[in-house]
Parts: sequence; C-alpha cells; structure tokens
Amino acid sequence: MAILKVLIVDDEAGIRSGLSRILKNFSVDFPFIEEAFTFETIEVGTGEDALTYLDSTPIDIVLLDNKLPGIHGIEVLEYINKKNIDTSVMMITSYASLDLAIKATNNGAYNFVPKPFTPQELKTAMEGITKHLYLSRMTKKLNEEGKQIRFQFLSVLSHELKSPINAIEGYLRIMQDKQVGNDLSDYEQMIERSLERIRGMRSLIMDMLDLTKLENGKKKRAISKVDILQIAQIAIDTMNPMAVQKNVKVFLDSDEPNIYMNADPNEIEIVFNNLISNAVKYNKMNGTVDCKITADDNKVKISVADSGIGMNEEDMAKLFQEFVRIKNEKTKGISGSGLGLSIMKKTVEENYHGTITVTSQPDIGSTFTVEFPKNY
Repeated sequence: MAILKVLIVDDEAGIRSGLSRILKNFSVDFPFIEEAFTFETIEVGTGEDALTYLDSTPIDIVLLDNKLPGIHGIEVLEYINKKNIDTSVMMITSYASLDLAIKATNNGAYNFVPKPFTPQELKTAMEGITKHLYLSRMTKKLNEEGKQIRFQFLSVLSHELKSPINAIEGYLRIMQDKQVGNDLSDYEQMIERSLERIRGMRSLIMDMLDLTKLENGKKKRAISKVDILQIAQIAIDTMNPMAVQKNVKVFLDSDEPNIYMNADPNEIEIVFNNLISNAVKYNKMNGTVDCKITADDNKVKISVADSGIGMNEEDMAKLFQEFVRIKNEKTKGISGSGLGLSIMKKTVEENYHGTITVTSQPDIGSTFTVEFPKNY
C-alpha cells in the first residue's frame, strides 16, 4: 500500500488523537490506482510547529484547525500557498463560516469539515482529498510522460470530475447545519458560489474531453463549407449573459457579409468560444470586445481585442500550456480549466496548419489573432 503522511494541526489533544485513531486502520482505494492509500499521522498543537514540519518534512495532507494559539490556521494556509508546498489542505474547525470558507478556498484549501464530525464524515472527506491529491500529482507527472498514458489519465479524470461533490462539500455542510441562519436568503452567496464551482467543473470536463478527442484521434471531423461570421455570432450570443453581467459590449466587424472556408464547424466553434469567452471573462467592468474578421484569397484572419486586465510577457510565455492558468490578484476570482487555450491552439495549428498569436499590455488589454489558410 502507498502511505500518505498526514499532518494534524489542532490545539486540542483529544481531537488530534481522535483523528489519528480514525485514520489508523483506514485506507482509500479507487479502481484506477494500483494500490490503496493508507495514512501515517503526525500531530502538532500550534501553527508554528506546523510550519516547522512543512519546511523540513514532505507532507501529503494537512488537517488544519483555524483557531490556534499564536498564528491561526488561515495563516498556515497562506504560507503553504505562498511557498508552493506540494500538499493538500483540509480545514477542520468548529469556527466554520461562510467568510472562513471563502477565505480558505481562495487560499488553496481543498475543502473543510466543521466540528463536530462523525468518523464516517471524516473518512468521506479523506477519500475526496486523497483522490484530489492523486489526480493533481498525476497531472504534473504525465506532463513529462508519453501521450498514450496521458490520454488514458485524462479520460479517467474527466469521468471522476463529473460529480463535483468534494469541491462544494464544505458549503453544503454549513447549509446543513444552518450555521449562517435559518432563512434561505442567508445562503444566497453560498449557493451562488457552489453553482459557480459546478459550472467550472462542467467546463473542465468538456475541455478535457475535447482535448482527449483531439489528441487521440477519435474525434470524427465533418468538413464542410461554413460561414465563419455566423459561427462567430453564435459564440457572441452564447457569451452575452456573462457580458451583460459585466456590462461588456461585444462588437463583430467584417468587410464582407459572409466569409466561407472549408472546416469542421465544431472545431471553429471551439476557437470562437475560447476567444470570446476569455475576452469577456478577463475584461473590466464596462469594457469592450472587438472581434474583426477579414479574408483574402489565401487566408481568413480573426482578431479579438479586449480592454481587459492584460498580461505581462512572462504570463504570455506559458499561456497555451495545458492545465496552466494565469494566477494573480486580478484573476483569482475567475474560474477556468486551464485547457481552453491549449485546445484552441492544437485545433488551429494541427487541424488547419494555421497560426495563433497574442499581444497584451497589463491593465490595457489583450489581442488574440488567428489565421487560417483557406486551403490547408
């Protein structure tokens, strides 16, 4: 069996020993792994002791109380996030609240379980965080391995993410215990955040399935004469609800009423969906998106410019890598899979021998330019 080291951080000795007892003879097994996981626990009573262990000992999972003497659990979590320590964190606290949930998840906690909890509730949560840890590490590992193994992993991961229970479990427990109040209106923000996570998971699933199909060659292409402008307008209409929320105006401009090329309409839709959705998501309130499409005898050119938050050169260099999202203060509230631009790039370059380029300036905006040869 594979052994995962679990650091238990709680100022109550009884809680620490209780957690260790529950995990002592507990194991986690999944159909897609070779051996089950068991747990080796380390107990500390302060945040300072936790930091000492994290700096000196590889820790797989941290069970972290927030209300600690000295530095609090949230500060330990912020330290883990700042140092990019390879560990998964689950908050375990009797002070669970919506504010704590938001702050904890924003700082990298996988989920949280409020006290008091039953042994079964803890085991269920440990199953979720163990699966999350395994899959995230496999993602990093497979970036360095062969494509065939990677495709198999992506397929498994896609199916495993269909039920985003673990991502919203903490919110549901707060609702179940009515910790914020008895009126439904007290939970509106929590419900919206849960729905936002589900939308993000659904988007991730679709992106990953698209990527898997593109790379393993199983996706059947249906080449026909398609109107690029029509597909662009559909993508704009699809993104309109999000654009309205941010009061972003999206404009479509072309010198011709119709522009045709031979293509798979689903693939061209992938391109426009990514271009338009990113231009809206990463825009500012009251911003604009200008989509311009031109064509000559040799190529079709698509330019999508936004007035958004922009990027620096370092971020642009890794923009099209799989599972990579630009993370900073301006983007931390924006959901996404980190796969969309990678899928679009593969579609443009591998399926159409086209090109995709980007220019950007922080706080001014970004412009993505795609060129398709008319006869590829």
